[in-house]
Amino acid sequence: MQRLALFDLDDTLIDRQAAFRAWAEEFVTDRGLDDKALTWLIATDAHMSGPRGPFFAAVRDEFALRQAAGDLWQQYRRRMPELVSCRAEDRDALRQLRAAGWRIGIVTNGMADNQQGKIRRTGLDALVDGCCISDEVGIRKPDPTIFQIIAQRCGTSTQRGGWMVGDDLTLDIAGGHGAGLHTIWLRPTRTFQEFTGPAPDFTTATVTDAVQILLTRDLPAG
Repeated sequence: MQRLALFDLDDTLIDRQAAFRAWAEEFVTDRGLDDKALTWLIATDAHMSGPRGPFFAAVRDEFALRQAAGDLWQQYRRRMPELVSCRAEDRDALRQLRAAGWRIGIVTNGMADNQQGKIRRTGLDALVDGCCISDEVGIRKPDPTIFQIIAQRCGTSTQRGGWMVGDDLTLDIAGGHGAGLHTIWLRPTRTFQEFTGPAPDFTTATVTDAVQILLTRDLPAG
């Protein structure tokens, strides 16, 4: 099996939930809202998946805002890249993996401007061989095609195998499995997920731990 490691972005390589909370706190403060509004924003975000358009339509209606939902969404996409972070030890782990001869890719759902901003802001663009964002290719995880595209951008093919690392059991684990990849699940600390599809090959807590699994399995026998 080839040395190909694909990683999810939000709540895998970066702490999206922490960044969202920071954004929500700013949103509430700027508009003079209360703690109940903050709780609503966090809970509503947690229960919505897919593109954020419907979320911001709900925000506009909940707080009777005059701004169009599309404008709120654009403001959010400009601000979020400034709030995200990637752990230094995870960046070091990616460097170690690449130095060992692995090809590394990021495959993520989301809007191109928002996700590209996060990748550049955290310096992840310099640590990987390729990135693929659903908005730019018109295909979302868990569709196997998006995994094929990112493998090609890394100079190879999913037909030769590889690994997918991510926090979502459907998008990352089932999606990676459907594309012919082995998988490592980063167990979320703030949300609960049940297995409804293929189980991951490994379960761990951080990208650093996942990289150590890959490097250990890559050692020659004996």
